[in-house]
Amino acid sequence: MTTERPGFPWVLTVLTALGLAVLVALGTWQVNRLAWKQDLIARAEAAAIEPPVPAAILADAGESAEFRRVILTCPGLASAPFVELRTIEQGQAGVRLVSACRDSSRTWLVDRGFVADEVVDRPAVSQVATPVRIEGVLRRPSASGAFTPKPEGRTFYGRDPGAMAAVLGAPGPVAPLTVYLTSSSSPDGPAVRPSAPPPAFSNNHLGYAATWYGLALVLAGMWIAFVLRRRR
Repeated sequence: MTTERPGFPWVLTVLTALGLAVLVALGTWQVNRLAWKQDLIARAEAAAIEPPVPAAILADAGESAEFRRVILTCPGLASAPFVELRTIEQGQAGVRLVSACRDSSRTWLVDRGFVADEVVDRPAVSQVATPVRIEGVLRRPSASGAFTPKPEGRTFYGRDPGAMAAVLGAPGPVAPLTVYLTSSSSPDGPAVRPSAPPPAFSNNHLGYAATWYGLALVLAGMWIAFVLRRRR
């Protein structure tokens, strides 16, 4: 009496192949993300030691100019209109004041600094056009999430450069990067703390890639063991 061998597990093989393709694709994506993150970190470190340059020089550089230190002259910035962006910094609730600065070709949004909720005073707004020379750092505004509340008048809950420029009555085009002041626009005014957010990079992509590739190896090993067991 002969024992019939079980047939080849085609369905399981197809499902395993699909699973392997997904896992390898995820691992490869993380490898590519690792290269991108390493380049981003290198750019941030290089920009930190470069001398500041006029912002107009980097106007068309796009997001590749992120982290660069710049110099900008803004007429009337010390008394310019502003919008308030709700935020929390170092455990303190407050707002960041954002104004518009127009150079020869475009509008720059200028983050003038943080004001804690305990500080009631705000910089006076007037039509005085005294030029203010500032230094700052170019940063890409973080995208608002789907659950970010809508702006309420001049109060924003997420950075929306186009909407902020519109509220401020600033003409386009609007530069894609925001200038975060590192020098005060109104030293004699209320307690506005100029600062640029520190570059915060989580670089776990190598570990993620190893995890996905490891799962792919485990899945392949399980399929091989299953096929060999059926053939015995």
